[in-house]
Amino acid sequence: MKILLLDKNHPLITEQLLAKNFILEEDFTSSYDEVCDKIHNYDGVIIRSRIPLDQNFLEKATHLKFIARVGAGMENIDIPVAEKLGIQLINSPEGNRDSVAEHVVGMLLILMNRLFIASNEVKKGIWLREENRGDELLGKTVGLIGYGNMGKATAKRLSGFGCKVIFHDILPGLSDEFATQVSLEELKQKAEVLSLHIPMTNETHYLIDSTFINEMKNEFYFVNTARGKNVETKYLVEAVKSGKVKGACLDVLEYEKASFEKLDTSTSLSTRENEDLQYLLDSEKVIVTPHIAGWTHQSKEKLAQVIVDKIIASFG
Repeated sequence: MKILLLDKNHPLITEQLLAKNFILEEDFTSSYDEVCDKIHNYDGVIIRSRIPLDQNFLEKATHLKFIARVGAGMENIDIPVAEKLGIQLINSPEGNRDSVAEHVVGMLLILMNRLFIASNEVKKGIWLREENRGDELLGKTVGLIGYGNMGKATAKRLSGFGCKVIFHDILPGLSDEFATQVSLEELKQKAEVLSLHIPMTNETHYLIDSTFINEMKNEFYFVNTARGKNVETKYLVEAVKSGKVKGACLDVLEYEKASFEKLDTSTSLSTRENEDLQYLLDSEKVIVTPHIAGWTHQSKEKLAQVIVDKIIASFG
């Protein structure tokens, strides 16, 4: 089988697939149109997020048997078209679930205990104790939306902090020793921390909007390591300003480029959007990281290994 690699990944992908007699070609620079012109030559493609695999692309990929996404999200692939064409879809959420879970906990601890703020103050010669009194995770009810690989790994860690973890998921019967499945209504009534672990779909686009926030009974901390467009930012900003959201931990932003490589700070953003983005970047109540929750040294290798194992299992 001839496989096209469109993004740089851990070298074990190349090493192990070559050892299994796959033919590999790397192309990390060609444009979408240039790749479309040659994709008919390949049986498989391994991607991250650089190029969208839309209907036009997939219809030109006349010999394509599989698409392997190194990561969890599949929103840059036209899934219905791929399935109609009989193309197998492979991803690797098992590979970075632990790094995402640790990132969630790390951001919450930093935010709730004012660690970053207090450290910077001390380095500037400012010694404030009462003003930097922290808020404990112990005893808080944490609500997770989505209970796949990421949600389960996060629940496991938070349960160790003495949190009561509840979750909502579209699939039934997922409760385990770390978390209890509840309706979305019950989650809104009980959660004091809200964390998203959902894909980007038509149903989850702007899931967190003004209505959702207003229906949360408690003031709450908010965490998003899923996708930026799961959240309608202007309403999150309003909630942080009002105190309904006590603090936000954001690894993803609505204003990211589709490739996740940088923010869109162009004039295409409205004045309001630019103001909202700037507020998030300036606020002491908000921690922002550059889409790195699943981006550890260990996850880079694990993501690649999962992809290789799945490709070999199906086509080796």
